[in-house]
Amino acid sequence: MDKLRAIEIFRRVIELGSFKAAAEDLNLSKAAISKNVNELEDFLKTALINRTTRKLHITESGQIYYDQVKTILDNLASADLSIIESSDVLRGSLKISIPMTLGVLKINPIICDFMKQHPDVSIEVVMSDSYIDLVEQGIDIAIRGGGLLKNSSLKSRKLLDIERVLCAAPEYLKNSPKLELPEDISFHNCLIYTLSSSKSWKFNKGEETQIIDISPSLYAVNNGLGLKQAILSGLGLTLTPRMFVADELSNGEVVALLHDWEAETHALYAVYPFHKEQSPKIRTFIDFLVEHLSN
Repeated sequence: MDKLRAIEIFRRVIELGSFKAAAEDLNLSKAAISKNVNELEDFLKTALINRTTRKLHITESGQIYYDQVKTILDNLASADLSIIESSDVLRGSLKISIPMTLGVLKINPIICDFMKQHPDVSIEVVMSDSYIDLVEQGIDIAIRGGGLLKNSSLKSRKLLDIERVLCAAPEYLKNSPKLELPEDISFHNCLIYTLSSSKSWKFNKGEETQIIDISPSLYAVNNGLGLKQAILSGLGLTLTPRMFVADELSNGEVVALLHDWEAETHALYAVYPFHKEQSPKIRTFIDFLVEHLSN
C-alpha cells in the first residue's frame, strides 16, 4: 500500500462525500478508491467509513484521523509549493471562481492581463453567482462579497469596497411615486438580486441611518446582468454596484436616486485555502488584483 496516496484518497472521499465522486476527481476507478480506503483501514485496524447502499458516514475514528491527516497533507502541499514556486518565473495552474457579472465587467480582463505578464501560468475561470465550495471544486481562489468564512480551512484578503447606487430608468420614473427619502422605496417596485444575503437596503446621511426592508418584487433574478437588463427595461428600481451601471449613468439610460443618501458599500474579498497562503503564485495574483482594482 502507498500509504500517502491512500490517505490522500481517503481525504477526497470524505470531502466529496462518495467513492464515485472521489474516483472522478482523482481520475481513478471506483474499485481503486475502495481498495485504497480498505487497505488504509486494515493498516489502522479500525473502520474509518461506514458504507450503506445509499450513503457513506465517517466514523468517530475516521473524523479524528481526517482532521489530523488533512493538516499534515496541507502542510506537505505548502512545503512543496515553497520549493516548486521558489523561482522568479511563476508557472503552474490556477483555478479561479468569480461572480458572473463582476467577472465579465471587471475581474476577467484583469486575469487576461495577468496571463500576459505570466505566460507560464495556466488559468481556469469558473464564472458563477452561486456559492462554490472551494475544497469540493478544487478552487485555488474565489472572489466573493463578504469576508465571513464558513470553513476554518480558508483565509481571505479584502480587495476593495464596492460602491452601490440606487437607480432606475427614466421610463420607470415617469409614472412612479415620489422618491425623496429612503422610506419612499416601499412604494416602488424593487428589483431583487436573489443571491444577496441581506433582505434590506441600508442608507446613511451623516449620523442618520435608514434600513429599508425590501418586499417581494415582481422581478427577482440571481444574476447581475439580468438585473441590469430589468432596470433598463423600466421594470423598477434597484440597489446595485455602481460599476455595473457606470456607462448607463453617464449616458442617461439610468438615473441615480436619493443623492443626499449614501448606500452601504459591499466589500469584495479573495478567498483561498489556508495551506496555499504561502504560494507565490497565489500571493502574486491577489497582489495583481488589488493593484488593478484600485485603478
